[in-house]
Amino acid sequence: MNTNLYEYEQKNEDITDNFNREFFDVPSLRGILHLGRKTYVMGILNVTPDSFYDGERYNTRENAIDHALEMVEEGADIIDVGGESTRPGAYPVSEAEEIQRVIPVIKLLSKQIRKPISIDTYKAKVAEKAIDAGASIINDIGGLLMDRKMAKVAAETKAPVIIMHKKGTPRTMQKYPIRKNVLPEILSSLRKSVSIALDAGVEEEKIILDPGIGFGKTLQQNLVILKRLQDLKSMGFPILIGTSRKRFIGTILKLPVQESLYGTLATLAIAVMNGAHIVRVHDVREAVHVVTMCDAIRNSSC
Repeated sequence: MNTNLYEYEQKNEDITDNFNREFFDVPSLRGILHLGRKTYVMGILNVTPDSFYDGERYNTRENAIDHALEMVEEGADIIDVGGESTRPGAYPVSEAEEIQRVIPVIKLLSKQIRKPISIDTYKAKVAEKAIDAGASIINDIGGLLMDRKMAKVAAETKAPVIIMHKKGTPRTMQKYPIRKNVLPEILSSLRKSVSIALDAGVEEEKIILDPGIGFGKTLQQNLVILKRLQDLKSMGFPILIGTSRKRFIGTILKLPVQESLYGTLATLAIAVMNGAHIVRVHDVREAVHVVTMCDAIRNSSC
């Protein structure tokens, strides 16, 4: 057989296998994430003074811990702790400031809950200190591209890493969104990030992908990502989606962010039915209801 033809057929076979794959067991530092059997709900814990939705409600350790415990009670499978707002137009904070915000919370929280804690950061030093403090997952909005030491930290700590696609920075991403076909650009960028991870020694089974809804995408591009989410399955990794109360939802519904819950829940249902394994949300109780129903429908058989 012609070598090029064999490689082409083998590649197509691999892609088909990826599309058909439903289940992923992702080893974390706090047990295995059995993704696909149920949709995991990741509760957002912003310990920042300028979150686009939470504002400064959880900017004290006591309020942050109380809210995290409440989300666990409501059914959160993962708590995602972040110390820097990545809303459109946000200014970056220093590494020292971010560490000061998140590490005390993670230390306290890790002693009170058994659920995995993820650290939402693109800074390698912050991620490293967070893992030392009790976090067990790295959630990198920079896709391992903003801090090239991040892949090494993920490999050395053996923590699963969520690799997100983002165009630009929070300051510029909505001024200069993707100009061409959105899915091919996302796939191309994520392949580059995955290569960086694997080259650094990150185990393939510990990689999770996030197409980065709202991060350098137009309203229409966000909708296309949700509609064609299964395209990401071609890469063979579990998928995380974060649409919670994002601007495009309020724009479509002509509502402020505080009234965009139902629109958010609609996007979650679409995402789950199209292949999402984890949803990242502000409103845990409502999200758990939605994904539980979607899982029941998706897993039903005649």
